[in-house]
Amino acid sequence: MTVLIVAEHDGVTLKAATYNTVTAAQQIGGDIHIALLGHAPQAVAEQAAKIAGVSQVISIKGQSLQHALAEPMSKAILTISKSYSHILAPASTFGKNLLPRVAALLDVMQISDVIKVHAADTFDRPIYAGNAIITVKSHDPIKVITVRPTAFEKASDGGAAQIQEQEFAEAYNKSEFVTLEASKSDRPELTSARIVVSGGRALASKENFKIIEELADVLKAGIGASRAAVDAGYVPNDYQVGQTGKVVAPELYIAIGISGAIQHLAGMKDSKTIIAINKDEDAPIFQIADFGLVGDLFEVVPQLTQALKG
Repeated sequence: MTVLIVAEHDGVTLKAATYNTVTAAQQIGGDIHIALLGHAPQAVAEQAAKIAGVSQVISIKGQSLQHALAEPMSKAILTISKSYSHILAPASTFGKNLLPRVAALLDVMQISDVIKVHAADTFDRPIYAGNAIITVKSHDPIKVITVRPTAFEKASDGGAAQIQEQEFAEAYNKSEFVTLEASKSDRPELTSARIVVSGGRALASKENFKIIEELADVLKAGIGASRAAVDAGYVPNDYQVGQTGKVVAPELYIAIGISGAIQHLAGMKDSKTIIAINKDEDAPIFQIADFGLVGDLFEVVPQLTQALKG
């Protein structure tokens, strides 16, 4: 039994979610290989090779893989897939875009958002926005799985895996890369931040969201938002926390002006400590919060920011 992990990287470093996925693979058992697709520099391959428990790193390079389009990437994975019993990727935008195509090409069921491994063929995953957990047993010869990174600890370094290079020469012209519009920030990445400060619709405008940014800067925290705040245009889409956004589990999550709809709770309720600030004492967010403050966020948050600065 050998597990293949499709690594998520930006061409310079591995994303943190890849380390969590390695931990899930270790619980499945067997040898663990990591596939790096694209024009990954040697430094990224060497970084993957140092992860404890990984026995081989396969660097697959090709012109059509340069911009991480899911269609050619899925075909590249297919060239090595028959050597593996499991194919894993993080349940991020990357993995959710790629692995369904891999599963379709292999004609197998995909198991999404795995949060627990019972055995090599049996897994837990959330349903109904995380309000229920279903145990799934797969009889497929190759199990294609996306792993929720926040459900598994980060794998450590200390490995010395072999690095193997392969070429993928097949061209792909049904889709093409046009441009990348990536948001840049000096703040921690949302999914790996130790502290997350999130704002909701109650902030009422894009300009008012600055009080969230000021608090986050003091705490050196990542910034999140509810879907309502994103839909209202207060912040970009990549700030969204929730079932249709990003799933986070920081040490501290501060929810400001967020009522606590099921969709949002599904993305943050596994946080170690949750603080809620809302003027509605009956807001659902208080039901899962460890600490709650009923008050006007426009008064409370600036005071909190000033107190922390002091």
